[in-house]
Amino acid sequence: MSAREEVLARIRTALGEDRAVVPEIVRDYRTTDERTHAQLLDVLTDRLEDYKATVLRCSPSEVAPTVRAALGTAMGEHSPADVVLAPGLPADWRPDGSVEDDGRPAVALADYAATVTGVSVAIAETGTLVLDGSPLCGRRALSLLPDCLVCVVEADQVVGGVPEGLARVDPTAPLTMISGPSATSDIELQRVEGVHGPRTLIVVLVH
Repeated sequence: MSAREEVLARIRTALGEDRAVVPEIVRDYRTTDERTHAQLLDVLTDRLEDYKATVLRCSPSEVAPTVRAALGTAMGEHSPADVVLAPGLPADWRPDGSVEDDGRPAVALADYAATVTGVSVAIAETGTLVLDGSPLCGRRALSLLPDCLVCVVEADQVVGGVPEGLARVDPTAPLTMISGPSATSDIELQRVEGVHGPRTLIVVLVH
């Protein structure tokens, strides 16, 4: 008998033959949202701003200038070469002079002041952006190490609740869920930003 089999056998013995049957899980939670898409965009904006993120709205033709404006506000004196991009970011979203992530060691990403990615889905009710490790979103380290994260969200990627959002992603993908800039509080409730991820989150909402 292997160690695994022995452990499982002991668990079965401890539970006994007359152990209670596990009840069926009731899944009667809401899976759709009746609000209009315009309302969902407003809710997403409200939630993100409540979490101290910045939301910039624009039309599809204004993505690149809006991304440049966001970076200019967040980065100050830094140059475009200090911006690293997800490899699958569309060409017309890319600021001139920025650098594409080429798989360099993750620690090297900390040398950049900002990163620009897309998202897999955005959940309005919780103000959550979901990145799935795809070329559009980039690897997880890309969204965690630079001090500023700019995420481009298209209107058709916005859903109402968590069940809708999870239904759109691959459950086996390396999902990163972002609700506002990185922040934590110590025992004195002093808020500290940038400990576990970007200090600044800017969302470019395209609609």
